[in-house]
Amino acid sequence: MSIQLAAYLSFDGTCAEAMQFYARLLNAKLEVLITYGEMPACDEPVPAAHAGRIMHAYLVHPDFVLMAGDTPPGQPFSGMQGVMLAITFPTVAEAERVFKALAKDGKVTMPLGETFWAETFGMVTDRYGTAWSINGGAKEMEKK
Repeated sequence: MSIQLAAYLSFDGTCAEAMQFYARLLNAKLEVLITYGEMPACDEPVPAAHAGRIMHAYLVHPDFVLMAGDTPPGQPFSGMQGVMLAITFPTVAEAERVFKALAKDGKVTMPLGETFWAETFGMVTDRYGTAWSINGGAKEMEKK
């Protein structure tokens, strides 16, 4: 097996909904969605209120994987901070489609626009609190 680096997102009860949305939006497959209630028995039982929350989710696309889970019982959730998922699409149209879907009920922090590295680029935080940077239509960069 080769080395693989993947983002692991934390949610506060919205993991299943977010990962199902990302799978549809990005044409990926949600291969694993395990709740805390489905975990093997351990020393401390899972509180009933936490049993339906997601312990581990695994989303697979031919070009990337994305993992996530809801915050474990007894741990505070302070939102996703200091991280942004960067995704690049070969076309402006695909970047625009994804950006628009992520922006619905979210917050645009930088509208899509042309840059020196891409035909379009923008930043958005979706309704689940995940920050994204969206690139579409890469430009050829001059090498120094």
